[in-house]
Amino acid sequence: MPAPLTIVFPLYPHLTQLDFTGPFQFLSRLPGARTIIASAQGGEIEAEGGMVFGRTVRLAEIESCDIICVPGGFAATEAALDPDYLPHVRRLALGARYITSVCTGSLILGAAGLLTGKRAACHWQWRHLLPLFGAIPDEGRVVRDGNIFTGGGVTAGIDFALTLIAEIAGDDFAQTLQLGMEYAPAPPFTAGRPETAPPAILAAYEARMAPLLPARAAQARRAADALG
Repeated sequence: MPAPLTIVFPLYPHLTQLDFTGPFQFLSRLPGARTIIASAQGGEIEAEGGMVFGRTVRLAEIESCDIICVPGGFAATEAALDPDYLPHVRRLALGARYITSVCTGSLILGAAGLLTGKRAACHWQWRHLLPLFGAIPDEGRVVRDGNIFTGGGVTAGIDFALTLIAEIAGDDFAQTLQLGMEYAPAPPFTAGRPETAPPAILAAYEARMAPLLPARAAQARRAADALG
């Protein structure tokens, strides 16, 4: 029997569910995987868009884990200021074999003091906030620095998961899992990155996000100040 592999997903209100469910679908197939879906208070967590995850475990009740995977979301910088959430992320991460995140989950890792001097990925719109935590922004879709694996925006969580699976269980296992999931991306548009999106689409998206920038930047600065 494979050795047990405890994987903790620390959720928070209004996370982006695909940041969690994408990696969960793949990582839960690792040999010996034992997944724990957790939150600061336990119980139900409502994700962005209204999806509800129930029966989450209180983070304080989890002693340790092998992998911690922190999802992102528009509320990531709020979670980074939560005294009932962030210290447990840090505690579990410091004892984990692998420290991981998807999208703006890397801002939470940064606020927990885990990315100082480390290269890290993030959603491109918020990548510029990483240096507040002493991290080195990296444009890669999946970035590894030591035992820290970070994925870029949202869908990069699946690529990150396969990269980590290959590290743990080997390339053949990862490829077999990819085949079984029929993960063969063929998007109908090339608008998935700012470098390839049509200029008008990029401008429209940035205009849509502009009202959110000041508040999120202020929250990130508060989290960085708290980090000291």
